[in-house]
Amino acid sequence: MHAARGRSNARIARETGLHLDTVRTWRDRFAQQGLPGLADRKRTGRPPTFSPLQAAQVKALACQLPAESGVPLSRWSVPELAREVVAREIAYAVSIPRR
Repeated sequence: MHAARGRSNARIARETGLHLDTVRTWRDRFAQQGLPGLADRKRTGRPPTFSPLQAAQVKALACQLPAESGVPLSRWSVPELAREVVAREIAYAVSIPRR
């Protein structure tokens, strides 16, 4: 939209809060490939552990007060949230990083 209005990369970056290199990269991809060039690309590393649905369910649960689930807490702790996710069978297990 900004580019279609003839705005420069620097102005687009400033107005959107993006880094200039990011704007340049996305505009170049669009110029070379059109809309398909803007699709997410495969990334290296471990594949996602949760499906998009599971991730949405965990986020929705985290936004609820624990008392709504019968958990006697004023806010979720990470271990309690993980236990609730497993109890609701959103996921079979949730690993919690050690500090």
